Amino acid sequence: MKPRVSAFVHWTPRILAVVFVALLALFSLDVISPEASLKEILVGLVMHNIPVFIMIIVLVIAWRHEVVGALGFLLAGVIYIVFTARSGLEWPIALSWSMTIAGPAFLIGALFLVNWFKKRHS
Repeated sequence: MKPRVSAFVHWTPRILAVVFVALLALFSLDVISPEASLKEILVGLVMHNIPVFIMIIVLVIAWRHEVVGALGFLLAGVIYIVFTARSGLEWPIALSWSMTIAGPAFLIGALFLVNWFKKRHS
């Protein structure tokens, strides 16, 4: 018999993850410019969307296995903070960039973790 969790705990991380991945994909559109050739635009889109493709895979697996979503989104937030910290930016700018991307990833990871705990303990 499957454990039951509330609809809010079940759907909130999934919906937020879809929105988060869509926003990450939207950020990749900055490679489109009138001076760039079609090949440059396509290569830029593919390169900028590698994290999006990875997060889509994590989300597909997390749809049934919440612990994968928790670990995947928390790890994505940590990786983004590490890359931002190593970019050479001043710390206030690096912190604001980190919180705009890593913050929602941490929130989604925490919600998947809550969902996983509730499912295990019910």
